Amino acid sequence: MKILIVLAAVYAVWWFLVHGRSGAPAWKILRRYRYAHRGLHRPGVPENSLPAFRAAAEHGFGTELDVHLTRDGRLAVIHDSSLRRVCGVEGDVEDLTAEELGRFRLEGTDERIPYLEEVLPIFEGRTPLVVEIKPANGNWDALTAQTVECLERFQVCYCLESFDPRSLLWVKKHRPEIIRGQLTQNFMKEPSGLGIKNRFLLTALFYNLRTRPDFIACKFEDRDSPSVRLCCRCWGVQEVLWTIRSRADLKRAENAGALAIFEGFQPEGATL
Repeated sequence: MKILIVLAAVYAVWWFLVHGRSGAPAWKILRRYRYAHRGLHRPGVPENSLPAFRAAAEHGFGTELDVHLTRDGRLAVIHDSSLRRVCGVEGDVEDLTAEELGRFRLEGTDERIPYLEEVLPIFEGRTPLVVEIKPANGNWDALTAQTVECLERFQVCYCLESFDPRSLLWVKKHRPEIIRGQLTQNFMKEPSGLGIKNRFLLTALFYNLRTRPDFIACKFEDRDSPSVRLCCRCWGVQEVLWTIRSRADLKRAENAGALAIFEGFQPEGATL
């Protein structure tokens, strides 16, 4: 009997820690779409490039994109801090000015790294965005504030997500009406440079206690995480799954009620 009481108490605490919000009005729009990961990119059309974003909007897809802050305070749309993978050069976005960043090209094409204020007009009055805030070097406060300020200048439906709970706390405090999401994966298997404490707390979704997210954006392969299941199935928090790379996985995700962020193929339809 004592063991059952202890287990029940542990479950109750766990249940309380991982809960979030549900029922925000903007879900009526956001749930209608499939989301192209970093735009509708393909060979010759780089990820997170203006042509990739135009292609996604023209085909009626929502889009996921990533935002970093340059040294002089510009909002660069690029996935990695490092320029090595997409530009083939050494250096980090946060250490460079916009002028310096403008010298580089994406994936051997003529396309340069775009800025958020250049991307948003493509989606005005069209499809929604999942905007990932990518803090580095402790700039989460400035990056989150400037991203929100920029988004508010355009007529775009969007939600915000981040691996960094501090960005979500900023949104919770300053713009509680904005839909916010906690990114997660199994950091116990993939440390990603994090300390053991953060690896555990992010995997278990225990930062939810403070951030109370509207959605959990989970790596597709880690979707059976007990904390993700508890948060999304018991509390009704929306599940978002990344990155879907096949039609079969797309069907699995959507049959489970998740929003899908896809890459490497084009679904037959853009809306659900």
